This record gives sequence, structure tokens and C-alpha cells, in this order.
Amino acid sequence: MLVLDCPTQAYDWGSVDDIPGFQRRNGDGTPVAEVWIGTHPLGTATVAGPVHTGRPLSEVAGEMGLMLKVLAANRPLSIQVHPNAARARAGFEAENAAGIAPTAPERVFKDPHPKPEMVYALSTFDSLVGFRPTAEILRVLLPLQHPVTSALAKNLRRNPGFAGIVRLVEGLLLDPPSADEVKQVVELCHDALAEGIDIKRAYATAIEIERSHPGDVGVVISLLLNRLTLQPGEAAFLDTGIIHAHLSGMCLEVMVSSDNVLRAGLTSKHVDPTGLVRCLEEGMSRVARVTPQLFGTSTDVFAPSRDFALSITQSSQAEPAGVVLPAQGQRLFVCTGGEVALINAREEMIHLRRGDAGFADDTDGEIRVIGTGEVAQAFAPSGAAGRLDDLI
Repeated sequence: MLVLDCPTQAYDWGSVDDIPGFQRRNGDGTPVAEVWIGTHPLGTATVAGPVHTGRPLSEVAGEMGLMLKVLAANRPLSIQVHPNAARARAGFEAENAAGIAPTAPERVFKDPHPKPEMVYALSTFDSLVGFRPTAEILRVLLPLQHPVTSALAKNLRRNPGFAGIVRLVEGLLLDPPSADEVKQVVELCHDALAEGIDIKRAYATAIEIERSHPGDVGVVISLLLNRLTLQPGEAAFLDTGIIHAHLSGMCLEVMVSSDNVLRAGLTSKHVDPTGLVRCLEEGMSRVARVTPQLFGTSTDVFAPSRDFALSITQSSQAEPAGVVLPAQGQRLFVCTGGEVALINAREEMIHLRRGDAGFADDTDGEIRVIGTGEVAQAFAPSGAAGRLDDLI
């Protein structure tokens, strides 16, 4: 087992306080958006000890197929979608052949991997996930009585369903409304709220997003999307092809080790409308909360995919012998509260406090957690032990 030092990402939508506080340190006023726990080449963890100190985790463990993140959003992220395996590989190879540098602003495919992911809320966490049904979108658009929303409603009545909604997004991206038109739509949302009218928080969401992204086409696109609020301890699975945008809060993300993102607004980064629409045509429109399964008496297991799973284990003095964690093979850990010790099959031990991260592999065997705290563990379901096979 190893304790890790993990890189952070200072994206502009991050929080100046949440991640520094989670890691028990003072911030410097710079927004900190993410902590990357894994071996992705754009942000590889290094070993803090007790052996291999200072070495990249990728040199010790090889390239891992999954990654764990801590994410803190102080304002909305981009509206985005992630590619499936075939599109990720084709896009990566095409951009390599075109000579686009991995760090170039216009680079879309940073690696050849798909990016399904799951979010697990550490605080109240708000997102937009998937499209609303046709009837609900019409209920949202028609009361606004603006030329932009009226045209969207007319087109959707003519071509309803998922394919028709995708065409609406395509049209908005290729021929976006002006900043003044977006502002007018938001003013009509204000008027509706003042009259006590909202449809599943659509108008309130557009107003909220417009404060951070005035005039952006993503404000109008948000009217088409489901608003999802997760309370601490709840999770949602975002498969490839699912349009989404995180709005605010702090969470863990577990995913295939990838940084491939196609964006559709609410961002200063590169937007690829054609590529995004192609990915949407391959995805399903749904909101997917994940129901955990109980492993033992102290562990919730969220296993939405064959690619990754997340266990959340609470330990206390009531179990002085420790709580057995439900996995073998390579595992990534982050302590989400309190102070715990992880003990492997050889009785070797590492200590983690809130915000600390760790790694284990198949040579560590069964791992127990002791102490008073909570530890999250990301792992591949194929490395699960015993009863977990029955849960996924």
C-alpha cells in the first residue's frame, strides 16, 4: 500500500476553499476545481511513501484503467458529453495524425479511452443530466413566448422525441441566439418566477446559470435538460453520450481514466458542436441515480458499470478489529472524513486523514480499515471479492 500526493487542477469554475479545506490546508485564493487520483498522463499522482517515495504512480502501478477525482464546483461547468470507446479511439488517432499537441486548446481527444463516470455527492450537489421528455420541454418553452423559444417549440412539435431534441441542440450550437436574445429569455424566466410559475426548476436554473455565463447559448440549452440534486451520500451514473453539466457542490468522481470532453457551451474552452452532436446521437436520454448495495454492515457499494465501482466504508470504535473492504487488485482510496488506518493481508499499515489518498494492488490482498472515519475506494468490479460479484 502507498500514500499518494495528487495533483490539482485550477479550472476557473473551481472553489477557492472547498478542496483546500478538504485537504486540511489553507487556500491561496486560486480556484481549485479537481484533485486527480490515478495515473492519467495529464495529472499523475506521485508516491508519498512508505516506499517508492517521489516516483510517479504510473511507474509503480502501470497505467490504471480507472481514475478517482475530488471535484468542487463554485459555478457551472460546461455543458458536455463524453465519447464512447470507438469514437474516443478514432478521435484520438485523427488528432494525433493532424499533429495537434496534447495540451493544445483545440485538442478534444486527450487519450483513446471512453469516459463514463459516476458522481458521489460529498455536499448537496446540483447537475443538469440528460434531456427532459418532449412534453416537458414544450411545457417549459411555450409560456416564455419569445421568438427563440417559440421556434424551438415549433421545431420540436414537428420532430418530437430524442432525435428531435438533438436537432434542437445542433441548431442552437450552429446558429446561436445573440447575447441580447439570451438575456431576453432570462428576463422572461424572471417574470414567470415572479408569477409563481416554474416547471421542474427550469426557469430558476436558467437564471442561476446566466449569472455566471451571461449571453451564453448554454443558458437556453439548459431549459432542455433535467435538473438533478444529489444529497450527500447519493450518486448518479453518467454514461458516454449523456449530456450533462455540473452546477455546484462537491463530489467524488470515479471514471475510466480519460479526459475526453466535448463541450456545448458555458465555457471559454474549445467547443466542438459537430462532434458533440455525433456523440449525442449515440447516447440515451435518461437520469440515472445509482442505488447502493450493502456489503457487510458498514459499506455501501455503488457499481453502475463493468468499468468501475465505488465503495464507501464507515468505521468506528464499535468495530475494533476493522472493517473488511470489498475488493482485490488495484484500488484507489481517499479518506472523506475522520482518520483511518488501512491494513493489508501482511499487516502492513498506512494512515489516512481527511483528504489523503492511497493505492493498493493485488499483492496487498484483503484490506481492513480501522479508526473513526470514512474511506472511499475506487476499483474495477473484476477485482471484487466474494459477495460483491452478486451485486453487479
